Amino acid sequence: MGKEKNPRRVADNEAMAKLRMLRTSPQKLNLLAAMIRGKKVEKALTDLTFSNKRIAEDVKKCLQSAIANAENNHSLDVDELVVAEAYVGKNLVMKRGRPRARGRFGALRKPFSELTIKVRQIEEQA
Repeated sequence: MGKEKNPRRVADNEAMAKLRMLRTSPQKLNLLAAMIRGKKVEKALTDLTFSNKRIAEDVKKCLQSAIANAENNHSLDVDELVVAEAYVGKNLVMKRGRPRARGRFGALRKPFSELTIKVRQIEEQA
């Protein structure tokens, strides 16, 4: 009598990777997510490799993880993968401060984000 297997969170032709606690604001991370959304994975990897954004390396790692999940866990063809979804969520915000003039206190917010990337296998039209 074992437990029943959990149902899949994504469709049969999809794979997903999630990256949590990224030390950047969701607004900045969403610029990169929008850049790769809807593209073929090799083009998205190339764009992230040559991006000047600091966080692009972490986004690239998350995309490579989603590709590896698709290949190894779900037996999908890597050459037919596209970035189906790439979305950003908020995470915690560290609150720090800095003393200012006349006894005041300047608040500093250091936001964290999380990134979810879903890749989908599509059949190429001949």
